[in-house]
Amino acid sequence: MSHDALPLEGWDHVELWVGNARQAAYYYEHAFGFRRVAYAGPETGIRDRASYALRQGEVTLVLTNGLSAEHEATRFACTHGDGVRDIALRVRDAEAAYAAAVERGARSVRPPEWLEDDHGRVQVSSIATYGDVVHSFVARDDYAGPFLPAYTAVEPDGRDRGVGLTLLDHCVGNVELGKMNEWVGWYEHVLGFENIVHYDDEQIHTEYSALMSKVMADGEGKIKFPINEPAEGRRKSQISEYLEYNAGPGVQHVAIQTDDVVRTVEALEERGIRFLRTPDAYYEDAFDRVGEIEESWGDLRRLGILVDRDEDGYLLQIFTKPAQDRPTLFFEVIQRHGARTFGEGNFKALFEAIEREQALRGNL
Repeated sequence: MSHDALPLEGWDHVELWVGNARQAAYYYEHAFGFRRVAYAGPETGIRDRASYALRQGEVTLVLTNGLSAEHEATRFACTHGDGVRDIALRVRDAEAAYAAAVERGARSVRPPEWLEDDHGRVQVSSIATYGDVVHSFVARDDYAGPFLPAYTAVEPDGRDRGVGLTLLDHCVGNVELGKMNEWVGWYEHVLGFENIVHYDDEQIHTEYSALMSKVMADGEGKIKFPINEPAEGRRKSQISEYLEYNAGPGVQHVAIQTDDVVRTVEALEERGIRFLRTPDAYYEDAFDRVGEIEESWGDLRRLGILVDRDEDGYLLQIFTKPAQDRPTLFFEVIQRHGARTFGEGNFKALFEAIEREQALRGNL
């Protein structure tokens, strides 16, 4: 996208607005293996909120809560539950990116501003996307601090809790029926993304429900945003359930890469993370469908890891159960062996697993 006025260099961070950031940070540290690197709050001169920046590999996760009933993070958590507020993108010039996006029709959330401290300065701006989710543009070439100005470094405790998560792969948004193409057009026009994959309700369906999805990606394919909408079915789809409990559109799941999915899933299970289960019947034809892989089929069956192949290679993936009591945000662990797609061959198994969880909640 070097020709574009809005070139994106990659992911910067994902910020969740939650009901209790201190407890959420503890959970993501001890369950998902993140390491706390920085903190902002009253002790650092921030009077209205508390934020914890966590890191593992190249993934930075931020947990924020408001310190009053009136704070927008408090209202967000009350409305949506714990969820993704900001998918922040790294840019060279946050003012130019913001100006280009607003000129193309984006709604402003935060005009460009410089944040400074003894470690240098960072330029930040934000625009709105679906629901209450925003994209921040972050230019940090002139900054050497732990995360952002106003954050103080947190000294490591010497224990490595990492589980092998390395970098963000994609973030999936759920939007209302009839809105998918509207947001596809928004990403095309505002951010210059391309629709690289399209799945319709003939490809993504079960006996009871269906959905449609289009995958948007930047010109270099580093940043990918699948967008889902429900389709007509016999019963309530997983997307409809999400929209109900999230009180509108939002981020359905965050996919994070690993170089060793077996080791990562074993480590996460040891820490209490629960995954959607895959019936043994799935593996009866998986080998014929996918062919030779480096991993042990016994390990994949034991852990419930899904596998799929495209023309570029294969991938392994598994999905957690929701990360909070509302059946909304969950996480995907994915290992790519060349594959560039998203596991089309696993859609039926995945959505049937989600429907089993829906049935337990009485929502199918």
